[in-house]
Amino acid sequence: MSLIRNIENRIERLLTTVIDFFYPPFRKLMPLDLFRYGCCGGLNLALEWVLYYVFYHFVFHGCVFNLGFIAFTPHIAAFVFKFPITFLTGFWLARHISFSGSTLRGRTQVFRYLIVTLVNILINYLGLKLFVEVFQWWPTVSYVIISIICVTFSYLSNKYYSFRKNKSNYGHTSADQE
Repeated sequence: MSLIRNIENRIERLLTTVIDFFYPPFRKLMPLDLFRYGCCGGLNLALEWVLYYVFYHFVFHGCVFNLGFIAFTPHIAAFVFKFPITFLTGFWLARHISFSGSTLRGRTQVFRYLIVTLVNILINYLGLKLFVEVFQWWPTVSYVIISIICVTFSYLSNKYYSFRKNKSNYGHTSADQE
């Protein structure tokens, strides 16, 4: 287990160092946690878009995916199959990079992150149904629009709920507190 923790710590330090290197030009525009969230969220969102595209076009070939007891339209199937991957990467990035100063316990963080994510799933599902099936928009374009809505909701929910800090810690990053 210590080998995995050691690798995790190295990845965390590397990502934080790289992200923080690009922060100085943005210092007057936004706090460090927002910049880190934007970078991590952008990375995870790009991963989501790539996975969604790959699942939709190359795994499901734009066809209905039938499990026998339930059938998924291709745009919903692509969403369902990319979800577990991006849930884990998103939680890890949020916990270790974006909101590392949280005072909440890990299991509380993951539970709250799951709640925020489930609300995002509802937004995604209803949005895809509306945009693709009612408005007849392209699935990938629809997903990009829905993702922008979800990113805004996620940042606010995760900062003030999932990875909440003590009120005295707001405005400070974990690096400021060390």
